[in-house]
Amino acid sequence: MKNLDFSSRAVQIITLIFLSLIWGSSFILMKRGLESYPPQEIAALRLFLVFVVLLPSTIKHFKALKPSNRWAFLAVGIFGSALPYYLFVTAQTEISSSLSGILNSLTPLFTLIFALVFFKEKIRPISMLGVTLGLIGAVGLIYFSAEHEVAQSFTVYMLLPVIASACYGINVNIIKSRLQNIDPVAVTALSFALIGPFAGAYLFGVSDFVNHFQEPNGLQNFGYISILAVVGTAMAVLIFNMLIKETTALFASSVTYLIPIVAIVWGVIDGEEFNMIQLVFAGLILGGISLIKSKKKAD
Repeated sequence: MKNLDFSSRAVQIITLIFLSLIWGSSFILMKRGLESYPPQEIAALRLFLVFVVLLPSTIKHFKALKPSNRWAFLAVGIFGSALPYYLFVTAQTEISSSLSGILNSLTPLFTLIFALVFFKEKIRPISMLGVTLGLIGAVGLIYFSAEHEVAQSFTVYMLLPVIASACYGINVNIIKSRLQNIDPVAVTALSFALIGPFAGAYLFGVSDFVNHFQEPNGLQNFGYISILAVVGTAMAVLIFNMLIKETTALFASSVTYLIPIVAIVWGVIDGEEFNMIQLVFAGLILGGISLIKSKKKAD
């Protein structure tokens, strides 16, 4: 993996497509996991498994963790993993996996917003138009979704993926601004090392994970979560961090342009509904993001 030239435009595009296939499939894997485990257990298991898988890399790169950057590593662990993992899987207890995947496409919007607020980057009018279109699309998608028509109280669950996308936006900017010179393997391993043990303590010391594991289909759905953790998290996050190091934060976050397409396909295959009104507002989100993407020709 280290032999790949992430500075190559072709490699960057192929990487975006590869990541979108992995992360776009994560929503259906979470849906399967929820058949046996509650959201907090799925999030904790995902964090703990990645911590265990990356433990050799953690030991190898432990010296990279210093007093001057440990808070940045912790922030990456929280905003890039712990919070969004819990928020996304909790949202899917009440909304469809395809809708959750669509709302994940707001990540580039938040990436740009946080870059402007905290790093004082300038913004062109066309990018501001993109932000506006994206937010209108997100609000419309939530309001006109089938879930909203069924029960107004579900609105809070529709907002959870939006908050999770904001967390991803914060995470990308932290990596690009605070950990740019750190090996991406170290960034990935050490960020999970700071939160993985706590997830394990909760999983085996507080939760009913062991009992849920022994229930019918518990082992099978544990397998889905394991795939989500090892492939969709450990490997994908590592590749994503490598991409951030060689490109801009905005370009790296643009992987979420394609994630909704994969999530929708899986949702439709699994029997979920997707109507034309949702398609229009999803188009607004992607259209807004494409305008933001034009902010820098170098992207």
